[in-house]
Amino acid sequence: MNAMHPTRIRLLVGIAAVSGALGWGVVQVVAAWSGRLVPVPWLAAAALWLLAAALAYWTQLARPRLQGRPGSKPIEPIVAARSAALAMAASRIGALVLGFYGGIAVAMAGRLSTPSGAQTFWASTAAVVGALGIVAAALWLEHSCRIPLGRDDDRRP
Repeated sequence: MNAMHPTRIRLLVGIAAVSGALGWGVVQVVAAWSGRLVPVPWLAAAALWLLAAALAYWTQLARPRLQGRPGSKPIEPIVAARSAALAMAASRIGALVLGFYGGIAVAMAGRLSTPSGAQTFWASTAAVVGALGIVAAALWLEHSCRIPLGRDDDRRP
């Protein structure tokens, strides 16, 4: 049986860097081929903010139960395992989205003089902040799902 290992920040930074280069490259290719800017809707940023809030809310609700605090109902083991898997997936996807929209924002930084360039820059920057919120909430949930060392739940009579 393989144990899950905590997410390394270096992995998330690597994912964000690669997807950031991809986002920057998409802007360059689209601008060169069509002469247009990559549109980034504000709805993308709003959706990322909503997902970050939902993940943080789940963490806030589940944390006392995961830690076995007195007065809180213990969480089912399958729910704890699924929460840990959700946290790991969310941190990686959040880093991917953060890098992609970050690459777009960097590419748009030189085009702020046009209304569409400024709109794309600010929408992609808001999306970056929302994706950063997803990564932070996911790392918090993952940390909350850790079992303390020395804890033996498989006690045999």
